[in-house]
Amino acid sequence: MDVDQALSRRTALAGGIAVVGAAAALAGCASSSSGAGTGAAAGSAPASSTPAAGGSGGLVKLADVPVGGSASAQGADGAPVVVAQPTAGKVVCFTAICTHMGCTVLPAGAELHCPCHGSKYDAFTGKVLNGPAPAALAAVPVKVAGGEVVAG
Repeated sequence: MDVDQALSRRTALAGGIAVVGAAAALAGCASSSSGAGTGAAAGSAPASSTPAAGGSGGLVKLADVPVGGSASAQGADGAPVVVAQPTAGKVVCFTAICTHMGCTVLPAGAELHCPCHGSKYDAFTGKVLNGPAPAALAAVPVKVAGGEVVAG
């Protein structure tokens, strides 16, 4: 093997390692935006962050959303949402997709936390409390019917 071939192999190997490292660094954002990266973060979050199952067509049972807190749910279109109950019987709902990089936010009582880059939102208004998120979460219309939070 001559010097040029050895240099080419070293250059290719070094370039390959750099590409793999960059891909691994970016994987945190990409996998979380698809929901795949939120499992580990959800396990360390408060109990109110566990997804609550809705019943017959509802997003979540009202009893599964703590008063003064919030819970993860799946919207009528299958997208992740967060339902909050600021006061007994009053519910609000927001998309659970962070406006910064598209990661799924997690309920943390009266706040919603993005596990990817630290953005925080008010669970009752959807407004950004702490960036880097540039905008509030989009509201999702909901109402209470038969003890469940339903779209509408």
